[in-house]
Amino acid sequence: MQEKIQKLRELKLLFVEDEEDLITIIEDTLTKLQSNFLTARNGEEALKVLENHPDIDAVITDINMPLMNGIELIEQMNQKGLTMPVIVMSAHTEAEYLEKAKALGVKNYLLKPFDFIKFIDLIVTMGIK
Repeated sequence: MQEKIQKLRELKLLFVEDEEDLITIIEDTLTKLQSNFLTARNGEEALKVLENHPDIDAVITDINMPLMNGIELIEQMNQKGLTMPVIVMSAHTEAEYLEKAKALGVKNYLLKPFDFIKFIDLIVTMGIK
């Protein structure tokens, strides 16, 4: 696991999530793991972060969020030519959204509740960098 955590530390990640409790857990855990990450509370905020940080290696986004949801964010990223991998976080009940995300080129997703072990396994096997 230590080797996987080291690979995680080599990446700059953007987490897009509107649930304060979950974003706090993600921030606390990634800080303890000494990871390089940024957060955004919705798709609009995420696009601004992406504009200011072109070195982001991957985006992990929720689907249901205010202002701009995860699907709209992915569409905007595609229109802007942002090609970094996207992981969608989704509840079991959002199968329709997952299909839309796949149609937009998303290959990876995590089901909520968020599982850090599965996340770390997924992010290091994606071959980013």
